[in-house]
Amino acid sequence: MSTKTNHFPWNHLIGFVLSIALTLLAVFVAFNTDFSKTVIVWVIGILAIFQALIQLFMFMHVTEGKEGMINVVNMVYSIFLALVIVFGSIWVLTSGHAAMH
Repeated sequence: MSTKTNHFPWNHLIGFVLSIALTLLAVFVAFNTDFSKTVIVWVIGILAIFQALIQLFMFMHVTEGKEGMINVVNMVYSIFLALVIVFGSIWVLTSGHAAMH
């Protein structure tokens, strides 16, 4: 017998709505505020981190698995790789730009 239940995916709906809201908030901050460019970039970066966390928990089901615990090793490794890619790209692009002048 199958014990599969058909229930509405509330987590997905809430995650989707929050992701759209954070995206619209970032657009609003970028286009409709008088903040400096530095503040705008920081606000958008913070909103991006919140959106990434929402997507990890709501869509990618990070907490599912062994006793609902987050697999810490995989998460730390993923964050490390993301930081290496971002800061490595910034370093390469700025170094190349400096060498051209």
